[in-house]
Amino acid sequence: MSTASVSAVVAVAQFGPVADRDANLAAMRSLAMHAVEQGAGLVVFPEYSSYFSPVMGPDWLAAAEPLDGSFVEGLGDLASETGAIIVAGLIESGTRDDRFRNTVVAVAPGGALLAVSRKLHLYDAFGATESAWAEPGAIEPPQLFDAIGLRVGIQTCYDLRFPEVTRRLVDAGAELVLVPSEWVAGPGKVHALTTLVTARAIENTVYVAAADHIPPVGVGHSMIVDARGELLASIETATDAVVAPVSRDHLDEVRRLNPALRLRRFGVVPL
Repeated sequence: MSTASVSAVVAVAQFGPVADRDANLAAMRSLAMHAVEQGAGLVVFPEYSSYFSPVMGPDWLAAAEPLDGSFVEGLGDLASETGAIIVAGLIESGTRDDRFRNTVVAVAPGGALLAVSRKLHLYDAFGATESAWAEPGAIEPPQLFDAIGLRVGIQTCYDLRFPEVTRRLVDAGAELVLVPSEWVAGPGKVHALTTLVTARAIENTVYVAAADHIPPVGVGHSMIVDARGELLASIETATDAVVAPVSRDHLDEVRRLNPALRLRRFGVVPL
């Protein structure tokens, strides 16, 4: 399938990654094909799509790969096969032997890396301690890329709870923000995910597309919302991929009616 056959459509793909890279890539291929059949030119998969087990441990370190490893190569093959840009999370080799990096990559047809985003805020909350095994991403200029007619930025899961992360992406030019996640299940977590995705869209007048793991570990509820925060497409708890059209005209109209970005009086400065 050629890139000329895809349109200004984004997809979120929801599944349950397992502790088997090849099995995950096979599941992703099925979902990506389904998304592209619906017109998607950009397909967003969850955080930790390369490898996942219920409890972090030494096996996660063993599963870590470099950016030129087999998983990213597999994403490049998938992008080439479908003609769509593929965005997915992986366990990347860390800067030290006892830590990995929680990384998301965007891969173009042909295998070129369009962007690399490493999770900034580790999930040391609600009884979890991600920092026992992962290292946080360095605070660097966001890597944006062009896709389906928009400038695209990436943040990861728990970063959604820090509004300055999204605002920094928007300050850099992002018009569509992708949020690969493993949003851990628990009381009130569906409400938190849907509220935060919607809020980040409304306050920044941008599209937001969040892709999650299915239950029982994740909450599911992957979604795409527009720059007004209105829900365009969603999945509840099934393994599936859904799509929604995006347009610059929509962004321009929303920002004309609500010029909040232009009217604000505060900026974002890293600590």
